Amino acid sequence: MTAHEPALLVLEDGRTFTGQAYGATGETVGEAVFCTGMTGYQETLTDPSYHRQVVVMTAPHIGNTGVNTTDTESRRIWVSGFVVRDPAIRPSNWRSQGDLERALQDQGVVGISEVDTRALTRHIRDRGAMRAGIFSGDAARASAAELLRRVTEAPVMAGSALAAEVTTREPYVVPAEGERRFTVAALDLGIKGMTPALLAARGVEVHVLPSTSSFDDVRAVRPDGVFFSNGPGDPATADAEVALLRQVLEHRIPFFGICFGNQLLGRALGLETYKLPFGHRGINQPVLDRRTGKVEVTSHNHGFAIAWPGHLDQPADTPYGPARVSHVALNDDVVEGVQCLQTPAFSVQYHPEAAAGPHDAEYLFDRFVDLMEEARSAQA
Repeated sequence: MTAHEPALLVLEDGRTFTGQAYGATGETVGEAVFCTGMTGYQETLTDPSYHRQVVVMTAPHIGNTGVNTTDTESRRIWVSGFVVRDPAIRPSNWRSQGDLERALQDQGVVGISEVDTRALTRHIRDRGAMRAGIFSGDAARASAAELLRRVTEAPVMAGSALAAEVTTREPYVVPAEGERRFTVAALDLGIKGMTPALLAARGVEVHVLPSTSSFDDVRAVRPDGVFFSNGPGDPATADAEVALLRQVLEHRIPFFGICFGNQLLGRALGLETYKLPFGHRGINQPVLDRRTGKVEVTSHNHGFAIAWPGHLDQPADTPYGPARVSHVALNDDVVEGVQCLQTPAFSVQYHPEAAAGPHDAEYLFDRFVDLMEEARSAQA
């Protein structure tokens, strides 16, 4: 087996792309999505939100900075498959500790290179995210009809409950840096390592809990605030997590959610969610903070969104008081943030932890700290 062995990418609508094996050889199937970040491929690969997805990198040259132990966002690579156009021959960066293709091979991640990723991205953009399979080695020798059958028999993302597949098995604590100011219970729905690190830098002790945790588990931490992380899957399946969040809101514990956590806040408020045609993925997505009027360039990885019941300028009535759209995507007007007006809760659809960047939205962690400070002052 060599890196130049032929490989084939098969989409569920029958379109195929030929290329060369990259990473492990064999076969893999998942939802084909494209990521528009020009940097940060290691953070993308280790983001649990990409579980069961075949990620197409739109930047043509991938692997030039190698891999290292610092930039990993979780315990493993989560993507089902990896599609690149022009892989680096060798890494060249002072921080590099290894080769990207070797890392993919070591973790059994099947990929394909030498693909026209521009044409593939345009196809997904025009026809929507769809299932895809990558086949190389012996797996690629099956008939075209057989390969297509394997793709179309794979589960679709809509209706998939995946948080329990990526969450931590046991609770763990990320201690505050310096003096401990607050304690936060963070529900791990697919959390990235940078998130508790940024909270810890603000004097927050973070208790990371499994996605299956109960409200009693949360209360046992005696939290000043509750955080729901990013994660994979369809928010419409997360009934237990939504029920937990409703208890948090009823007890008026300050709440902050990102990505999947944003969608679950929407559901807890009685709103619906829906699947986007091809989602937002990358580190260059423009979002308007409607509170400040500032445009932020932000990091995204989501295929679902909140369906706002009326005009985006109009608050929605919820069991916990009115809520408003706090942030909106400037490319397509997708709801990118929700703020409750009478309950201490807010969320955003994107990733403010800036892994791999940018840093425009890091202030949201300060807003969460301010919310906990206000709640503490009100109780004094």
